[in-house]
Amino acid sequence: MLEPLPVLRKRDRPVRPFARYLPAAKARNWLAQGWRDLTADPWPSLAYGLGLTLLSYAVLWILYSADLLYLALPAVSGFLIVGPFLAMGLYEKSRVRDEEARSLGLWGMLFFRPRSGAQMAFAGLLLGLLVLFWLRAADLLYALFFGIVPFPGTTEAFVNTLTTPRGWALVMTGGLVGALFAAFAFAISLFSIPMLAAERRDALTALGLSLAMTSQNLKPCLAWGAIVAIGVGLAVLTGLIGLIVVLPILGHGTWHAYRAIRGDAVPAAGPDRHPS
Repeated sequence: MLEPLPVLRKRDRPVRPFARYLPAAKARNWLAQGWRDLTADPWPSLAYGLGLTLLSYAVLWILYSADLLYLALPAVSGFLIVGPFLAMGLYEKSRVRDEEARSLGLWGMLFFRPRSGAQMAFAGLLLGLLVLFWLRAADLLYALFFGIVPFPGTTEAFVNTLTTPRGWALVMTGGLVGALFAAFAFAISLFSIPMLAAERRDALTALGLSLAMTSQNLKPCLAWGAIVAIGVGLAVLTGLIGLIVVLPILGHGTWHAYRAIRGDAVPAAGPDRHPS
């Protein structure tokens, strides 16, 4: 006869050290705080957003030159993976406003020294490899649905994808696979890059803590993820021009999301964080 499972007492239940029990509406506060950080001193943030927008155009041009423009949509999804790494200068500007009550110029945003040093570059490398893995998966999905045949060209590939039953199935399957990639990448990158900028951590620990912080605060984090997806979608509809404004707002807002979830565990920054 099977014995009944023991009832866990309150002190025996799993510890959730990062659970803040915030409502989903908290994500709107982070968005508002991001907007305030942008408008308080807009030019450095807008210049930063312009630089990332030009970088996005460069990536699309490379794909076009290599006749790989059919990977543009997966590349946009990949941007959501590496976006937190690219926005670390925006996190630093928000940190300086919070902790030092002063503004930070574009030079300081571009050349500040993360508190974790080279671990930040290691985290960026891991996220970049995840993007490459996703692009390769997208390539394999196309071959799975249309066969291993010579690539017909970008225009015909788009026509096959958008106007044929197999293409529609590819879009649905790719969307599901992409959603899994995006969910995992969002969870490990959302808080890890701000953490590496503000704390002395190794990259793998930061990625793991970010996963824990996200999973223990699903409601506000899912709401923030929806805001990020909508923002990037609106920027795509404007031909990426909207990224100039969208990226700074989301970057500043992500810092406030990190502070809200991390709480008082963020150590004060040392005096050597900025280049002279």
